[in-house]
Amino acid sequence: MPQYRYIAVSEDGAKTTKGVLEAVDEAGVMALLRKQNLRPLSVSPEKKSASSLNSLFGSNKIKSDDLVIFTRQLSAMVGAGVPLIRSLSSLEQHSESPALKAVLVDVIKEVEGGSTFGDALAKHPKNFNDVYVNMVRAGETAGILDEILKRLAIQQEKNASMRKKIKSAMTYPMILMFVTVVAFFGLMLFVIPQIGKIIKDLGGPNAELPPLTVAMLGISAFILQWWYIIIPLLIGGIYLLIRYIRTPKGKRKFHQILLRIPAINSIIRKVVVARFARTFSALSGAGVSILETMTVTAHALGNTVYEDSLLAAVDEVKNGRQLSQIMEEGGLYPSIVSQMLSVGEETGQTDTVLIKVAEFYEEEVDVAIAGISSIIEPVMIVLMGGAIGLIAASVMGPIAGLANQIKN
Repeated sequence: MPQYRYIAVSEDGAKTTKGVLEAVDEAGVMALLRKQNLRPLSVSPEKKSASSLNSLFGSNKIKSDDLVIFTRQLSAMVGAGVPLIRSLSSLEQHSESPALKAVLVDVIKEVEGGSTFGDALAKHPKNFNDVYVNMVRAGETAGILDEILKRLAIQQEKNASMRKKIKSAMTYPMILMFVTVVAFFGLMLFVIPQIGKIIKDLGGPNAELPPLTVAMLGISAFILQWWYIIIPLLIGGIYLLIRYIRTPKGKRKFHQILLRIPAINSIIRKVVVARFARTFSALSGAGVSILETMTVTAHALGNTVYEDSLLAAVDEVKNGRQLSQIMEEGGLYPSIVSQMLSVGEETGQTDTVLIKVAEFYEEEVDVAIAGISSIIEPVMIVLMGGAIGLIAASVMGPIAGLANQIKN
């Protein structure tokens, strides 16, 4: 059915409401508004915006920064006593994000139709994950939605900051690796064949070349002859590897391998522990049940090994065991986590205790990322220089030998 944007006031004229409704025609919209004890001021067809086109092409993902700003602003408005629908309508009108505007239009429509705010958000899982939805639902039930939204904004800021730092640390090594591969193929395809031809012309067909030069010329000739097969195979192999890693089985295997790599596994463990502590604390503080908190937190960890471990612990907790005891036996979490969780269970302040754990490990992640970044940079430069130096040595060796022959 077509959508219509409306502006209406309450019967006493004290409250103005704006929104979007689905109806057969404008008369249908007016009838719906009157049933809600609203007097329509204007009704007009909803125009198809760029955000609608974006949704068709799958680009309606809300940026993390926009989501944080939206959450903070909504928290402030709800905390100030502004009705939820009016707050959402105001944020939708003033938002500069087409994706956020498109999602808010749907959310407002659902809330106006009688859905809870949490249920309306749950219909947009790409933008609002289980943690966000469950915390909003808990906030609505307890009547502390503004406080819960503040917690959500802080949590999102921390998660976004951690992701940015990890991406920043990986960007430079990936660029160097790409440059090294391109330089290698460039030298092998265009430079080495020409230099090899010059060396053979100067030394003659029976000239003895160093083994390194012979090997490089052989590799170059092979790549030059079969490049139209090698390059597609290389690109196809990378594409298939990425596709495999995105499957449940491939992701689990990839995460298991990462946890065995020295230096990398330490950072992953600290990231997962920080994410576990902050997510568990947020959900626990919002009043979500322990079993629901464990399930939602498990899916938010970002590592299938830890996810499977926490989901398996749900059954043990159902049988009466303490989560702190289970985590102490697992060997995946540092002992400080189980100890602090045990203190939280005894005092009833699990959310407060785990916030301290999250802050500690977030600082540890910062230090670890800075340390590994300082190591990766010189290592990649040495590898890149070594590869190019090897090629240069294979070229300069026979040239120096020919020069000595000419002198003699």
